[in-house]
Amino acid sequence: MIALTAAEVARATGGTLHGIDEATVVTGPVVTDSRQVEPGGLFVALAGEHVDGHDFAPTAVQAGAAAVLAARALTAADGTLLPTVVVPDVEVALGELARDVLVRLRDAAAAPGGSGLRVVGVTGSVGKTTTKDLLAQLCGAAGPTVAPVRSFNNEIGLPLTVLRADESTRFLVLEMGASGPGHLTYLTRIAPPDVAVVLVVGHAHLGGFGGGIDDVARAKSEIVAGLLPDGVAVLNADDPRVVAMASLAPGEVVSFGQSQGAEVRAERVVVDRAGRARFTLVVGDGTPERREADVALRLVGEHHVHNALAAAAAALTAGLTLEEVAAGLSAADALSPHRMHVVDRPDGVTVVDDSYNANPDSMRAALKALAVIAGRDRRSVAVLGEMLELGEGAREAHDAIGRLVVRLNIGLTVVVGEGARAIRDGANHEGSWGDEVVLVDDVETAAAFLDEELRAGDVVLVKSSYGAGLWRLGDRLTATEQVSAS
Repeated sequence: MIALTAAEVARATGGTLHGIDEATVVTGPVVTDSRQVEPGGLFVALAGEHVDGHDFAPTAVQAGAAAVLAARALTAADGTLLPTVVVPDVEVALGELARDVLVRLRDAAAAPGGSGLRVVGVTGSVGKTTTKDLLAQLCGAAGPTVAPVRSFNNEIGLPLTVLRADESTRFLVLEMGASGPGHLTYLTRIAPPDVAVVLVVGHAHLGGFGGGIDDVARAKSEIVAGLLPDGVAVLNADDPRVVAMASLAPGEVVSFGQSQGAEVRAERVVVDRAGRARFTLVVGDGTPERREADVALRLVGEHHVHNALAAAAAALTAGLTLEEVAAGLSAADALSPHRMHVVDRPDGVTVVDDSYNANPDSMRAALKALAVIAGRDRRSVAVLGEMLELGEGAREAHDAIGRLVVRLNIGLTVVVGEGARAIRDGANHEGSWGDEVVLVDDVETAAAFLDEELRAGDVVLVKSSYGAGLWRLGDRLTATEQVSAS
């Protein structure tokens, strides 16, 4: 974080100072984990379901924290006051601090010799983290860039990401998640984007939106409404619900996709046996300014062409050249764990670990990638867990995935957990028979089954929502990793 006095932190957050001089300067990072405190930093004492950060404030101060952001005055074991900024709501105060810091950074960036800071926000039901990771690598090659670690995309993770930026930051890439209406309005109030990217409107977190997919679309459109007055909306031309958001844009709209008329398009898409796509990146199709460049993705799955186009459109809007974008996409790796991470094990088994999250759209994409990688000469094995937060349509959504498994001719499907049972049922209804689809109780049972069942040449996909816990199985299956394909 940029250096701020305790008084400035208090003004930004509406807090009061206890046990700390107003001239004390906070110079280190802002963290919510006392184990990550660095000298001069700010420890944010959040109260969670199982752990209360206030209990760890003495440890944080002992580790060098210059101040604690807390809901009450705090004391050390000897009764002395800890250096604390006391606020009515710690989570809200964290957001207000990030908002204040970003205003200061934008003012500094606009001054002569400033960094020219550009804030890029990314949302969508599918592909946010991968697109964010691609953008981080594209922008990082062009200038100092700050982007979220993992999926820091909520009311806590986004402010923490903003607070990592400083006066040198040229690009601030933010992933913005929404599991209900108003969430993106809150996040864009903290960090109004210069560029807002909307990937797709799908069925992720449908249960939190109080209705159907049109309610999801309205919630996702909040990022466009939250743009700066001169901000640019980067919209998916292949999704009519996203295209309709153009009416909310305060200014320019840039479209991407494979539809005719998209301003940033992919042509001549080819997918190799490893599941990696090559395509021609086209900008300005149908105009005298048409340009193109070849891209060869290192990411696995044809669906990543869409993510790459979104990242390309945003990067071009943020000031990168077509040549920089094409080269950057071709060099980009998968950064976040459990996201189409491909491992070739010494025993001849290939594992595709995509267990970080799942919804019907991403599940379909991952299964199609599995079918491509396995081809006709290797056995495809899908280990599938529950897709969470789908609301009333959850059973039908799981049933549809089971039917797709049969249509894709997946060799073996292991369904993990009672919540995913409808995948097994759907496969049986579609025409599966014998031992092609197996239902097991939990991750441990699935692991034991796979230990006995897997053989050289198999390609194994692990896919579920994070809360279903299959990421533990992904870790186990890739623990013998020697050669990674991603």
